[in-house]
Amino acid sequence: MFTNLHSELREFLESGESLLWSGRPKQGIILRTGDTYAIPFSLMWAGFAFFWEFTVIQTNAPFFFKLWGIPFVLTGLYIVFGRFFYDAWVRKNTIYGLTDKRVIIKSGGWNKTITSLNLSNLREVTLKEKSDGSGSIIFGQENNINQMFRGFSKNKQTPSFEMIPHVRKVYNQILELQNKIRNS
Repeated sequence: MFTNLHSELREFLESGESLLWSGRPKQGIILRTGDTYAIPFSLMWAGFAFFWEFTVIQTNAPFFFKLWGIPFVLTGLYIVFGRFFYDAWVRKNTIYGLTDKRVIIKSGGWNKTITSLNLSNLREVTLKEKSDGSGSIIFGQENNINQMFRGFSKNKQTPSFEMIPHVRKVYNQILELQNKIRNS
C-alpha cells in the first residue's frame, strides 16, 4: 500500500504521525454534473464572442473594436475547452492522504496548496458513492455553486477527496479513526 504518493506526502507528516492511505482523484478529462448548465452557457458566450469578432473584422470597424473582442474570444475558448484541460491538470497534481490524525490534500497547478484537516475537528463528513464503488468524501458543508462552476471561479472549493476508487473503504476508515480519537 506504500506508494510513490506516500513519499510525496511524507514531508508534511508531523513527528509520530502515520500515513495510512494515499490516493489521487480520477485522471483525465471528465464531465461533471455542473457541466449541464456550464456547457450551454459557455457555448452561448463563445458563440456571441466569435460572432462579434467576425462581424467587426468583416465590416472594417475601427481597430479598437477588433481589439475589444479578443479577450471575450479568449475567454470563450477557455470556458468551452480550456477549463476541462485545466481541471485535468490540477487533478493530475493532486494527492490525498489520510493519517492517524489528519486528512491531507496536496493540490494545485502552478501554486501548490496543502490543506490539513484534523480528524478530531471534522464535524461533517459526507460520502458520495457511485455504483462502481468510486466517489467523493466531502469535509464540511459542500458549496454547490462552486462545484457547478468549477474551472470558472477562483472561490475556494470545499475540501474533499474527489473521485477516488473504493471510496466507502476510505470513508469507513475516516469514521473509525474519528471514533478512536474521540474515545481516547
